Amino acid sequence: MSAFLDGHVTAVTGRTEYGNVNAMTHDTPLSPRTLRHHPDVRRRIMTAAQLRTHGVSTAELNEHCRPGGTWQLLLPSVVLLHSGPPTSEERLHGALLYAARESAPGVPTQPTAGDPRRPVYPETMITGLAALTLYGFASTPPLLSLDRVDVLVPRPRRVRTTGYVRVLRVPDLPAPVAVTGLPVAPVPRALADAVAGLTDADEVRRLLTEAVRDGHCEPAAVVHELTRAKLLNRPHVVGAVDSLVAEGRAVAEARLYRMVGEYGLPDPVWNVDLRLPGGPHLGGLDAYWPEQAVAVELETRAPSRDEDATWSRYARKRERLERLGITVVRIGPRKLRECMEQQAAVVRTALMASGDRDPAAYVVVLPR
Repeated sequence: MSAFLDGHVTAVTGRTEYGNVNAMTHDTPLSPRTLRHHPDVRRRIMTAAQLRTHGVSTAELNEHCRPGGTWQLLLPSVVLLHSGPPTSEERLHGALLYAARESAPGVPTQPTAGDPRRPVYPETMITGLAALTLYGFASTPPLLSLDRVDVLVPRPRRVRTTGYVRVLRVPDLPAPVAVTGLPVAPVPRALADAVAGLTDADEVRRLLTEAVRDGHCEPAAVVHELTRAKLLNRPHVVGAVDSLVAEGRAVAEARLYRMVGEYGLPDPVWNVDLRLPGGPHLGGLDAYWPEQAVAVELETRAPSRDEDATWSRYARKRERLERLGITVVRIGPRKLRECMEQQAAVVRTALMASGDRDPAAYVVVLPR
């Protein structure tokens, strides 16, 4: 038992405030009765190294953690200071504490009065399904029902997958997001890590669709992470990405309709194709004001293996329309979500400026 408890481990917190707890002193009594009901999870979970700094010997630790004892080993060198089942937040904080144990020598990092923003779990974060549940996804299982909690750590970290913790070592860590006091991977990265372990096409589709429909992230960010994780060669993921792009486009179109109505823009014709009279097809547009020759094109597109070729096609289309005197305003879904008023002002300015331009060439407007 003592060999199993050797090593550095960090305590885990579930849904408490991230990085703002007073450091315990060597004189702090470690009463199981007090700690079990302490509101701060980090007081209920400690590493063997931390316990030694509070005067708990290896023999005492082994005695507390024996079968029927007052404490229990949650993970190697991570001790849960009560005998009952761990809560979901205790499991999450335990996973982070375990994964962060090699981040620095000695006792795991704790915030101090001099630097309350210092991370409790440096270079460690929750990802995968557990992260998505923390973000409030409805299509992910409750935390306590998850058999596994995924954590991201730097590649040089020697900590291994064990118990309910799966360690994902990566060359570059994303910047964590503080969610319910925990360091959590950004939604696109958490989605990619979750999808990597799923084989059910419907489950993958539900996750990706919810991410976009509920405004957690944009399709392009998800596709980028899936591509980087080399997951787009899996048929069930490709099908889900098609649904993701369609959902993203539907959400963006709904926001565009709302922008026109809420900010008093004149009604355009929606979803049209333009052609030269008796000539070639000029391209599809999401909104078009014929009298002012102003067009809006949403930047929603399916993933392409050749992004340079895709952008080249967009550039040629825009140049062709502008040579005909048509002003093209391209708007991304993120801009529509985060700064709709600003995008409405851009369109209004283009409409007002139409009177100062030469008349546009005559084009045929067809429903798309």
